Amino acid sequence: MFENKFGTLYADRGRPALPTRLMVGLHYLKHAFDESDESVVARLLENPYWQYFCGFEFFIHRLPLDPSSLVRWRKRIGPKQMEQLLAETLEAAKREEHLAEQHMERVNVDTTVQEKAIAYPTDARLQHKARVLLVKAAKQRGIPLRQSYLRLGKRALIMSARYAHARQMRRARAEQKKVKNYLGRVYRNILRNCPQPDKELAERLSLTQRLLTQKRHDKNKLYSLHAPEVECISKGKAHRKYEFGCKVSVATTSKDNWIVGVEALHDNPFDGHTLKGALQQIKRLAGWEAQNAYCDKGYKGNPKQLGNTAVHLASKRKSSMPPSEWRWFKRRSAIEPVIGHMKQDNRMDRNYLKGTDGDKMNAILAACGFNLRKLLRATLWFLFKELER
Repeated sequence: MFENKFGTLYADRGRPALPTRLMVGLHYLKHAFDESDESVVARLLENPYWQYFCGFEFFIHRLPLDPSSLVRWRKRIGPKQMEQLLAETLEAAKREEHLAEQHMERVNVDTTVQEKAIAYPTDARLQHKARVLLVKAAKQRGIPLRQSYLRLGKRALIMSARYAHARQMRRARAEQKKVKNYLGRVYRNILRNCPQPDKELAERLSLTQRLLTQKRHDKNKLYSLHAPEVECISKGKAHRKYEFGCKVSVATTSKDNWIVGVEALHDNPFDGHTLKGALQQIKRLAGWEAQNAYCDKGYKGNPKQLGNTAVHLASKRKSSMPPSEWRWFKRRSAIEPVIGHMKQDNRMDRNYLKGTDGDKMNAILAACGFNLRKLLRATLWFLFKELER
């Protein structure tokens, strides 16, 4: 199925591509067992079960690919086609009769934050890093600089942290101002000596200008130079006031907690505005339309009926409904541990994939890993019962 779906993305000329089953299988295993690109390829060499899962008929003794091939394959497939991997886990559950249409009568929908693999952003650190990158780019292109501030910039950054730790905030602000001034001087020096920069340098200069002009309380601030798409999101958590990444919408079945929809959303949308897209994705992936959607109070503002799906918010009282209905309202919170497992076990806690497409693909693959582990447990349980007989 995957060869038919992804075959149009390959050309007939050039070096033969790696088997599609191998690439798909490695991505399934990577997120099911929380491995990196390097470690999943290394473990494939020593695990005969993984080799059989990826399509090998005989035990192999050499690495079948370089880990960088996984990066290029993800770029080729893209986030839209990556949904096919999640849809196939649901089809496998249907074939084994673990997922039926009655499961789609009630679904739970919630949002979470997928954090990016960046350091905690502070203005002084970002400005120091931007100056270092500009100096490096200027040396590579032979652009002359009056001064690189290599020693002075590093010293100002260190002293600003020391003064802040000692609560000497006036001195700390003075050192932070030095860091910003050094960046501005290098930035203007490059603009004077290179009025027509190439694409890479122009992008670096644009980010630097954005960093120099932004204020403390501005919206859409720059929080990372290597991941400018990162957003600051506050979910009201006591232990983590701010999270830096993107919002992710997750949908699970109320009965058995199968993940039937997941989507990374940028620009920090209001939770209530994401419900319609989540219900459409459920129908697209699972093939069935949800009859009832249970959401928390963050989804206020949605109508009681979206298409053929009834929307239930967690604001009703127990006394206002029969016990059979209250049972499903209590099941709404079952989506919280599912999100926790996706983060702790399936690589959604810190996203290392690049760009907005990387955010979307990582969320989808985390859901694939979660469903694959459920399929594995169901298969082992069935085999255990057969052995008991």
